[in-house]
Amino acid sequence: MATSEAGVIELCHGNGGRLMHELIENVIRPALANPMLDTQLDAAKLPALEGLPVITTDGFTVQPLEFPGGDIGSLAVHGTINDLAVSGAVPLYLTLSLFIEEGFEISRLARLMKSLGQAAASAGVVVVTGDTKVLPRGQCGGIYLATTGIGVMAPGTNLGMDFVQPGDKILVSGSIGDHGTAVMLAREQFGLSGSLLSDSASVLPLTRALQGLEGVRFMRDPTRGGLATVAHELCRATGLGMNLWQEVIPVSDQVRGVCDLLGYDPYYLACEGRVMAVVSMSDAPSALKRWQALPAGSQAAIVGEIQSNHSRVVLTTDYGGERILEELENDPLPRIC
Repeated sequence: MATSEAGVIELCHGNGGRLMHELIENVIRPALANPMLDTQLDAAKLPALEGLPVITTDGFTVQPLEFPGGDIGSLAVHGTINDLAVSGAVPLYLTLSLFIEEGFEISRLARLMKSLGQAAASAGVVVVTGDTKVLPRGQCGGIYLATTGIGVMAPGTNLGMDFVQPGDKILVSGSIGDHGTAVMLAREQFGLSGSLLSDSASVLPLTRALQGLEGVRFMRDPTRGGLATVAHELCRATGLGMNLWQEVIPVSDQVRGVCDLLGYDPYYLACEGRVMAVVSMSDAPSALKRWQALPAGSQAAIVGEIQSNHSRVVLTTDYGGERILEELENDPLPRIC
């Protein structure tokens, strides 16, 4: 364990000296369990990639750092590789930058790094390089993580909003709003508690299941702003509208109950292990069947349709009425990912 009288991060853990090297070698590197992680070099040597290289970057500031169903470590892995997966790529490598607040417990850092390493190993990706910075006390919410993900896309993969057409169906792979609600409950701000777990997970099995279906137009993981925000991005980019059907959108009883009590709308709450897909009318039933055959997609549903007669996001309610889902302005739950 890195030397520290109080067992906490000190400013000298970020000065490039002995304590920093001990922290990396004794706490961070063993948790990542990757022989490719050469801490003697300032850059990673990657083998030649077979396919089109794809890259993404992300940052994570969730509070609390540990929540039912995950923590900032596993969330950083899932959030990064999911962006690659819904783009049609297979994630391979990650970079990791840590911004740690002075006074942060080293034992807690070790726990978060172990979780991150396990999530990466489960997803078949490796952390190949990174950086560590220490911020003065009070200038950071304990720890922030920044990641870059690298993957490969097979030639001929065509996904994007430009391919969306009127009549296409909207699919979601599972219940929405679980992550946002689980994090909110973990904050204990409203005197509420529950057994709900975050849906934080790799979506790669879901995206791989749709490979070979020509009618798959677009995929996205609905994180910040949830399902409604992705819907608005689609409408803005295509000039088309979207009708969503409330009665078939999967929402857990706990999420619905919390939203009813606190006035939140589940369509704007974050997911971290779900996929929203736009699929042609002809291939939508096959896509749904493939998802429902997977444990991660057992609650998958066709929840809406792309429209050409308007350019709004319209929700058909359980009672047959219609409600326009406006574009998100205020953040209902800051610092959730």
